[in-house]
Amino acid sequence: MNQKWRALLALPLCAVTTIAGPARSDDPPKEAQAAESASAPTNEELARRIEVLARELEARKLGDASDPAPPAGATGKWGLGPAASKVYGKASGLSIGGYGESLYQNFDATREDGSTSGKTNEWDYLRAVIYIGWKFDKTFVLNTEFEYEHASTGEGGEVSVEFATLDAMLRDEVNLRAGLVLVPVGFVNEMHEPTTYLGARRPDTENRILPSTWRANGIGAFGEAGPIAYKLYLTESLNASSFTAANGIRGGRQNGAKATADSLAFTGRVDLVSVPGLLAGASFFTGESGKDLAVPGQSFGARTTTFDLHADWRFRGLWLRGVFARVTVDDVALLNRSLGLTGNKSIGETQEGYYLSAGYEILSRLAPGSSMALTPFVRYERTDTQKEVPAGWTRDGANDRKAWTVGLDFKPISQLALKIDWQDYTDAANTGVSQWNVALAYLF
Repeated sequence: MNQKWRALLALPLCAVTTIAGPARSDDPPKEAQAAESASAPTNEELARRIEVLARELEARKLGDASDPAPPAGATGKWGLGPAASKVYGKASGLSIGGYGESLYQNFDATREDGSTSGKTNEWDYLRAVIYIGWKFDKTFVLNTEFEYEHASTGEGGEVSVEFATLDAMLRDEVNLRAGLVLVPVGFVNEMHEPTTYLGARRPDTENRILPSTWRANGIGAFGEAGPIAYKLYLTESLNASSFTAANGIRGGRQNGAKATADSLAFTGRVDLVSVPGLLAGASFFTGESGKDLAVPGQSFGARTTTFDLHADWRFRGLWLRGVFARVTVDDVALLNRSLGLTGNKSIGETQEGYYLSAGYEILSRLAPGSSMALTPFVRYERTDTQKEVPAGWTRDGANDRKAWTVGLDFKPISQLALKIDWQDYTDAANTGVSQWNVALAYLF
């Protein structure tokens, strides 16, 4: 009998032997009963034993040396995806995982206003990612992600360290982390494995407003206390000199590469994790991003703050997800002047986005026990990187976008996905271009 089934059988056996005591053909003397009662484990000890067994089962669910691939239904650990969190389920030693995705985009030939879109259809091997982890012992864990983008460094691609953290796993309530961390905002920034969200492309809100993938040198703590999971880090801040009207704060990510550290930032999140099928919470990031920017006779901090509310609920075949995100940037008039931005090129003082998505998995309803899954879904979202600009500048309507996404997510097994969807884009300048997307994704 394998260890997993032994652990499962141990739960009822532990309870039965504790309550009933050993089987006997006749009643023991009262003195023996009293001695046995005194030696029986307390309720607290019984609860501790059950917790130990539950943790062993959870560790095996995440995978071990004999079963390195995450099993069907695995959802990861500590906010990371199934492949990224494999190392936490090992007793010690090496863990290897990864994911990849290929994306085909077919654009409309015309924009909303009937003019030529100028878009060229594209087929891109977006990402090939390797996770390498090492568990030194029960306390210290190294976890890393290396990403190869666009198939070649010669065609606009690059090789990057997406995260590289050293964790001190002290107890569930308090653990320590240092290194290149993922900023814990939204859903996709930390759990960006493509099989873990609906749609061939990441939601625009978690791309234009919350700039996934967003990483930074940092140090902090994380854990779970009762019904709450949390993360709190001190990190490098953003660089406002690379903010833009169209892409908001995305260009300001320093990504741990010789990052200017004159001003540091705080970031964190808190989630409710006690309700089965529900993950709901909020996150924030705040730090000065002005660096050495100035206008004659006047310096400024350009403090940048992000805030989001997020919720994900899964019940049987139903999957609902929503995110609301807002970014505020201080001293934008001074920032614009220092960067020479005029007219409708202003950085947004307020940048905002939200999306709501709904999917329903139908194959498991039609064929119970099947390893395959088919999820039709729909998503609506709106993003605006110039929701508010300072007096003297104007907004560009092209940055106020709406999108309907309708598609199918097919998984022959939980680690492989074929995604097909249609995105209908409109904007306030009447220049939106709609598109078809087809993506092939995997994780291991």
